[in-house]
Amino acid sequence: MTMLFLHLVVDGIVTGCAIGLVAATFAYFYSTSGTFHVAHAGVYTFCGYVAWYCTTWGIPFVPSLLIAMGVGALLGVIIQGLLYARLAQIKASPLVMLIGSIGVLTVLQNLAAIFFTPNIIQFEFPWRIANVELGPIFLSVPQLLILILCPLLYVALLLFSSYTALGRQIRAVASNPELAQITHLRPRRMFIYAIAISSAMVAVPGVLVGIDQAMQPYTSLIILLTAVVAVIAGGIGSLTGAFFMSIALSTIQSVSVLLVSGRWSLAVVFVIFIVFILVRPEGLVKRKFSREL
Repeated sequence: MTMLFLHLVVDGIVTGCAIGLVAATFAYFYSTSGTFHVAHAGVYTFCGYVAWYCTTWGIPFVPSLLIAMGVGALLGVIIQGLLYARLAQIKASPLVMLIGSIGVLTVLQNLAAIFFTPNIIQFEFPWRIANVELGPIFLSVPQLLILILCPLLYVALLLFSSYTALGRQIRAVASNPELAQITHLRPRRMFIYAIAISSAMVAVPGVLVGIDQAMQPYTSLIILLTAVVAVIAGGIGSLTGAFFMSIALSTIQSVSVLLVSGRWSLAVVFVIFIVFILVRPEGLVKRKFSREL
């Protein structure tokens, strides 16, 4: 029983690291632009399929991952330029922006099904099912990569935001878009940079989770839903809160199968989320944040 509990905790942490990067990148773009970017889930899925398609042509893992990240960044720029920027020009309401984003999510999911396959697929890397022994714990190679790369990218995003000129400019726009406009920081350009960075980074968990498990075009919405819960519970605008709350929620969901059926594990997470928000509505990390949903 103890070993089972330990394995469930480790599985939850691994899943949480993947969802944590989705949550952190979602929060990064939302805190910058104020756009509830539901299409982030579509980028996550589509990039996984791009990497898979590259491998069918014999392209190794690392170049396939980099290509997927490049496609993700391009998709983000296209979504911002063709949808969000134009809706902002006509002063569309946040609800209209949300509906438009849901539409893009649906389009990306269906494009993945049309261009690639609607069926469940798996990567054919021979190391996909190889295990690494870490004391009493066994991790697959993809799980180990998730455990290493996703936290590293999260830290890289924090360092980029704090210690680079572009990162500080994006943070300035997030803090006060009106003042940024007056001081010629060009918020619309910063929105493009923010969504390109977020979309490129979300390709990494999209590919690694696909390698570890399998992929289907219409399953990413659950990932985003958990990520959004983590963003809210972690404190809207806090990348750190979003990342670590994702790990906490995923671990709870994983361990909960000891007490309830696996089909109800996600419900357990949402019950805990509701209780948490009622007790601490500002989230895990309290930040002053004025964007409207």
